[in-house]
Amino acid sequence: MGQGSPGSVGSQIITPHWQQQLLKCEMIRSSRSSHHRARASAMASRTVVKSAIPITNPNLVKPSTSTNTDITESSLKDPPGTPALSSTPVSSAGESSPGAANAVVNHPSSTVAPIAEAPRPTAKPPQNTWSSLDMGGINIKTIPPSSGLFTFTFLINLYLNHNALTSIPAGIAKLRHLELLDLSGNNLSTVPAELGMLTQLKELYLFDNHIVTLPPELGSLHQLQTIGVEGNPMDTALKVIVQMEGTPALISHLRDSCPVPSPPPERLWKSLISPQEREALATDPATETLSALCYNILCEKYATERLYGYTPSWALNWDYRKELILTEIMNYDTDFLCLQEVDSAQYEDYFMKHLQGQGYEGIFWPKSRYKTMSDADRRQVDGCATFYKADKYSLVERHLIEFSTVAMQRPDFKKTDDMFNRVLGKDHIAVICLLEVKETGTRIILANAHVHWDPAYRDVKLVQVALLVDEIEKIAANFARLPPRPDTPRAPVYSDGTKIPLIICGDFNSVPSSGVYEFLANGSVPPDHPDFMSHLYGRYTTDGLRHRLGLKSANAAAGESPLTNYTPSYQGEIDYIWYSTANLAVNAVLGEVDRGYLEKVVGFPNAHFPSDHICIISEFRVKPPRPLALLPTAS
Repeated sequence: MGQGSPGSVGSQIITPHWQQQLLKCEMIRSSRSSHHRARASAMASRTVVKSAIPITNPNLVKPSTSTNTDITESSLKDPPGTPALSSTPVSSAGESSPGAANAVVNHPSSTVAPIAEAPRPTAKPPQNTWSSLDMGGINIKTIPPSSGLFTFTFLINLYLNHNALTSIPAGIAKLRHLELLDLSGNNLSTVPAELGMLTQLKELYLFDNHIVTLPPELGSLHQLQTIGVEGNPMDTALKVIVQMEGTPALISHLRDSCPVPSPPPERLWKSLISPQEREALATDPATETLSALCYNILCEKYATERLYGYTPSWALNWDYRKELILTEIMNYDTDFLCLQEVDSAQYEDYFMKHLQGQGYEGIFWPKSRYKTMSDADRRQVDGCATFYKADKYSLVERHLIEFSTVAMQRPDFKKTDDMFNRVLGKDHIAVICLLEVKETGTRIILANAHVHWDPAYRDVKLVQVALLVDEIEKIAANFARLPPRPDTPRAPVYSDGTKIPLIICGDFNSVPSSGVYEFLANGSVPPDHPDFMSHLYGRYTTDGLRHRLGLKSANAAAGESPLTNYTPSYQGEIDYIWYSTANLAVNAVLGEVDRGYLEKVVGFPNAHFPSDHICIISEFRVKPPRPLALLPTAS
């Protein structure tokens, strides 16, 4: 029997939080027989099929009227000590898994963070015919670090209660989809810090062990509703927090007191040209190089504890994050900065002020919603900010692309319900800057875009990007018709818009297998593309999409598919720097964040990375125009 019990709490203050804890502890203690959950689940499934009388669970704990207790609706769906009444059966030890990983279909949000409790789909565990495993009450003394148990990454519930375990291997961290883990009734004196990687956990039962303290790394378990600590000689300070304020308060305490992990190694550049080629380019006066940075910085008002509960409150604070962001972008010192989720106040009061001191000029537009707001509220609306080195480039024109406004202006869109119901409600934007190199007159088109986030609106993403490309083609054609400046007699002459170097940076909220990526990379998608989701968008869904910009992702050119968004529920590439391959070539791209570091952190933002996105950078060289004699002649 563990130390302490509900019957001997004596002078303890019985708050609703602690009352629920003690009730759960009693139920766990009643589950000490071998494979208790598996047998109960099998019995319940047979009973449910045969009985016409509703069967109620006598052990079911009624939810407390208190607003912040340790028990919630989701924990009641599978109360401890009772059958796991899920859509998949509980397996006893010994069953094997045929499961295979499915492709992740979820994309993260830039305006609503990718947290599993958010009202939308998230990364799902690999499919399997069962998701619960009961290894309780069978006198297991040790689990080897190489145990096959840790290959069952599909598991949602794992019962290791009432055995003789003295330690839990760090490999438990591989079971990233666990929502319930029962380690009660063992001989544990510690639990591994790696448990903090199980960010989907909602129930963690440690009842009746010999645990004195908890690793602060458990502070990243932001979805935990119950941590069962009764029956342990627990440090009084920690136990009091659970008794008086409940599990969420303990998790917040652990999170904010967790030591800062070691910083990652510096990101390395991946060069696409040899050192000799780079040296030759550096000594050739005719060579023009330029560099662009793309970064969704996570706007202050979106960085809330509710959405980023795994991030220490001090690391989520804007005053801390803004300094990291500014330091990072100033250190890279690129020609162009394309930032998303910059609010008006921070653009004016912080970024513009500091970046002007490093020789940048800026262009900013907030999202369309600012038009309907008061002056004070407008300052909190985020948008796209583009900066360029003023000593090297001059701004010729700037254009705001409001996707909903452009859609309204298309005659083939005006009468479609899908356009009104799906596209018009989204106020995302892009900013297009037309620039000239002061010394040579070479022209650059630089676009900075932020596309809608929700995977349920793949059609809207595709429409927004199609509208952006249409506008770029029109703007580029007009730019090509502008005569060169009189003070640059050797400036290039552009016969049409596709001859002007083009860079499109942005948070596209779209993975490389998406219709958005296919359209930009291949130049076309068919009218019945699955990402249109059978909705109707005028000529887009009768004729398909097509462009002549000849685009490629800079990271793809480098053979890279880096993580640009890193959260507990999604890790993948959704931010891109696209370039026109006819007149630009990639010299180098900034490499990935060290994978060894990523394996030890649950998600961003954190102490070292101030946004849930990771900045990407590419360096280009302008390809000299081909002499007329080498151009193909029309047949």
